[in-house]
Amino acid sequence: MSPINIAIVGVGKIVRDQHLPALAKNADYRLIAAASRHGTVDGIDNFKSIEAMIDAVPAVEAVSLCMPPQYRYEAARTALAAGKHVFLEKPPGATLSEVADLEALAEEKGVSLFASWHSRYAPAVEAAKAFLASAAIRNVRIIWKEDVRHWHPNQEWIWAAGGLGVFDPGINALSIMTHILPRPVFITSATLEFPENRDAPIAATIALSDAEKLDVAAEFDWRQTGKQSWDIVAETDAGGMVLSEGGAKLAIDGKIVHEEPEQEYPMLYRRFAEIIKAGRSDVDLAPLRHVADAFMLGRRKFVEAFHD
Repeated sequence: MSPINIAIVGVGKIVRDQHLPALAKNADYRLIAAASRHGTVDGIDNFKSIEAMIDAVPAVEAVSLCMPPQYRYEAARTALAAGKHVFLEKPPGATLSEVADLEALAEEKGVSLFASWHSRYAPAVEAAKAFLASAAIRNVRIIWKEDVRHWHPNQEWIWAAGGLGVFDPGINALSIMTHILPRPVFITSATLEFPENRDAPIAATIALSDAEKLDVAAEFDWRQTGKQSWDIVAETDAGGMVLSEGGAKLAIDGKIVHEEPEQEYPMLYRRFAEIIKAGRSDVDLAPLRHVADAFMLGRRKFVEAFHD
């Protein structure tokens, strides 16, 4: 099969850090165009809008959408309506309803839609899932705390309505949680902390459970300084599990049992090529559903204004 002609839409930091290197190393793709209001990619045709790109480069077969979620729906509809396969950066959209509409359009057009969750492809995630499947889980704690000034400097869109705030990184934890736990969980209570000058939360505390009354708790915070925390901890009858560094390392009773180099985005693009070749879509909305439930059920707590 010849390489898939792919285009990037929204050329920012995540594209330069992750998407471009992953595509460059994957023989399944040929990057032939990009569209972005501000950024460009060397060596290919660049456009200011996805509409201009699709009109000018009909050879594009697939597009990877990497703009903020508030602006992704219209771009995705444009690409799907033109018969292009679509890769959605996480989160796949600003609302559940718009992603459901995109999924229906992809089916109608006979093209593939991929809601990507890069943290599920962290090296130790599958090993954690296998461990939890073989154990009786007593409780789960998710601690996802980082410094927003370091990871998202001057990114105003992330603080706007629809930008998700602390759930932008927090949804990575939720994507792992929904993949590794043996049964579906649901939110029972939540407190969301909103800076007085922002429309999205800076921190969240969430309680979850399942049909068997499993005790699950999550703490998300963007005010962490010093060592950053991206951990999922579980107490089980087979020992204590710590999935740390965003899913990179797995320890059981303090002993590292799984650790490999990070290959999240190369694996995402491998998966995208697989579903294109298979003629189907991969759209799991469970992580985004938990975010929506947190906003629906959560108690709002206002805290001091935040400034970069």
